[in-house]
Amino acid sequence: MSQHRILVLNGPNLSRLGKREPAIYGHTTLEKINVGIKKAFPDIAFDFFQTEDEGELLEKLFQVEDEGGCMGVLLNAGALTHYSIALRDAISAVGAAVVEVHLSNIYAREEFRSRSVISAVCAGVVSGFGEESYHLGVRALISLREQGGRQ
Repeated sequence: MSQHRILVLNGPNLSRLGKREPAIYGHTTLEKINVGIKKAFPDIAFDFFQTEDEGELLEKLFQVEDEGGCMGVLLNAGALTHYSIALRDAISAVGAAVVEVHLSNIYAREEFRSRSVISAVCAGVVSGFGEESYHLGVRALISLREQGGRQ
C-alpha cells in the first residue's frame, strides 16, 4: 500500500445499508458512500473492503501491518465495535492510524451500543454524521499524516 492510500474497512451488516433500518442509517448504500469518498478525495487511492466475518476484518488489518505504507484505516466495525476484544487487539498492533467511524451517533443509542471497546486504541472517533462521518474520518487521517501522527 502506498503512503497516499487509505483502507476503508466495513464490518457486519454494512452491506445492508439503504435497506436496514433506514430511519437510523439512512437510504444511502455502502457503494454510494464509497463512490462519494473517491469523488471527494481524488488524490488518495482507497481500498474498500466489507465483510460479515470478524476474522476477515482482522486479516485485513494485519495486512496493513505486514505491507506497511498505508496512510491509515477508516473502520466502521458495525456491531463488532461493542464487543470484539480481538479487533481491539488487532488495531493496537497495527502501525497505521485507525479512525473509527459510525453513521449513527452510537452514544445516543441503546446502552449496549453506546460503548465502544475499540475507541481507546483508535486515533479518533467520528460518529453520528451519516455518510459525512466517512469524509470527516478521511480528513482526520490526512491531518494526522500532516502532523506526523501514528502511521
